[in-house]
Amino acid sequence: MTKTDMNIFDSLESEVRSYCRDFPTVFNKAKGHKLWDENGKEYIDFFSGAGALNYGHNDPKMKEKLIEYIADDGITHSLDKATTAKAEFIQKFNDVILKPRKLDYKMMFPGPTGTNAVESALKLARKVKGRTDIISFTKGFHGMTIGSLSVTGNASKRKGAGVPLNHSVTMPYDSFVDEQDTIPYIERYLEDSGSGVDIPAAMIVETVQGEGGINAASFEWLKKIDELCKKWDILLIVDDIQAGIGRTGTFFSFEQAGIEPDIVCLSKSLSGYGLPFAVTLFRPELDIWSPGEHNGTFRGNNHAFITASAALDYWTDQEFEKSIKKKSEFTLKYLQDIVNKYPELKGTVRGRGLMVGIACENGDVADKVTSECFKRGLVMETAGMDGEVFKLFPAINIDDEALKQGLEIIEESVKSVVKEPVTN
Repeated sequence: MTKTDMNIFDSLESEVRSYCRDFPTVFNKAKGHKLWDENGKEYIDFFSGAGALNYGHNDPKMKEKLIEYIADDGITHSLDKATTAKAEFIQKFNDVILKPRKLDYKMMFPGPTGTNAVESALKLARKVKGRTDIISFTKGFHGMTIGSLSVTGNASKRKGAGVPLNHSVTMPYDSFVDEQDTIPYIERYLEDSGSGVDIPAAMIVETVQGEGGINAASFEWLKKIDELCKKWDILLIVDDIQAGIGRTGTFFSFEQAGIEPDIVCLSKSLSGYGLPFAVTLFRPELDIWSPGEHNGTFRGNNHAFITASAALDYWTDQEFEKSIKKKSEFTLKYLQDIVNKYPELKGTVRGRGLMVGIACENGDVADKVTSECFKRGLVMETAGMDGEVFKLFPAINIDDEALKQGLEIIEESVKSVVKEPVTN
């Protein structure tokens, strides 16, 4: 087999590419928790498509259903026309996910990606409340389109917009300032008519911030945010695009906090197979859209409906969620042991479930760890404002042996890095 010339990417693809710089090889095969490159080298995947592959690569049951559907000339593209594939997903999602959790949501298919879900949520909140502003939180990330960027905290991402990003107010996330409770600060702005902050249409929050550095809000803080929203007639939007679909231990990341958001944004692993797919969920009384008021050419991705329906089979077995919890506890303990064994790392364990990482002294240290991991056959990325956190996103159905093997590679890599003095 002729191998790909890496120069083709340098000469013809835009400089905007990023992940290929961190993982300098050409991948050509994937299965479960593994990746292979054209040289035949095998990698354990602790990246999982930035959270788009929570069930791993090419899940056999999903693949079987998809191939069968394609072979039978099933509808591929349908905009928002009614199709058998869409009907089956809607019914199954309601039966398997919403009803058992006593959640009453309408489903909206806004377009194929997470930022489409966020844009529709912001638009709906403003339409319902007749207000302009949205409160977002420090270090939050919600997408790369203009509306989503306006509620994103990352300065470098915001700069890419090229225009002023308006109609949003940033408030401190949980423990943003020296582990302090930020709720009184936020409420003071809401109750003081001289604060310069108008009552917003909505607050948008991630229960665990992914790109922001694997910052996990406490359940108590999330409950207080929910209470604030109810008190001030503000809609609560939970962006569950990365933290949802089992990544933090339960299907929705907010379940353990005991809250029911007004609007929920889902994407990434919703299709189960890496196919573009997004859903915006909201309470039925908020459904005041006019037909076609928000639309998109590719909101009817029927291949994604097929694999998403198959993925829901995992959630019909209560043991599946228990297995995620078990893996999460093992992973958390292993990472804490690394931090304790290698104090030179100056590390702090962060996150929840299988959305975890270690915050290092600086971005140089985290980069060196992920680079060493890659050399040893583990794919893992960094997160945080300065890339100071190395971030673990193993498949939530990874087997115990592979999980341990991946964690051992991380420990070997950390050991290799801290043996050498690290300079800023």
